[in-house]
Amino acid sequence: MEKSLVKIYCGEGKGKSTASLGRAIVCASEGKDVFMIQFLKGRHTGTLDFLKRLEPEVKVFRFEKMNHYYDELSEAEQQEENINILNGMNFARKVLTIGECDVLILDEVLGLVDLGIIHVSDIIHLIRTKPEEMELILTGRNLPQELVEEADYISQINIVKNDETEV
Repeated sequence: MEKSLVKIYCGEGKGKSTASLGRAIVCASEGKDVFMIQFLKGRHTGTLDFLKRLEPEVKVFRFEKMNHYYDELSEAEQQEENINILNGMNFARKVLTIGECDVLILDEVLGLVDLGIIHVSDIIHLIRTKPEEMELILTGRNLPQELVEEADYISQINIVKNDETEV
């Protein structure tokens, strides 16, 4: 088996999750099993129902129970969601340990570091636990410097122009 890469999509621009999903579709079309674990997006957003249509080739998991994005929750709700998020991280560790898929995407996992829910060392441990033949994709706005050496491929997505106006 050839060595698969650790890829990171980061930056302030929109499209990190979309880029990882595009990679998921490419890998699924090659017959690979793809798991995507999404963090900080809440239980139900419009995209989740659509993403579920990609199963069984691309399996999407969200462990959060609230219906809103994490940053829209009260402090008490966030504390409750932190437990669910950590359950999602434990699931990611299990998937990596037993090599349950060919491609694992941890969508918005870098945001967990920004919020202090996990430490960058937790992500480094995940990377180093990864079976050599498994591709691991991480997304989030901010890239901790400690992850630069751990990754094989880093794509930074930034805003060049934004003409969107609030309606």
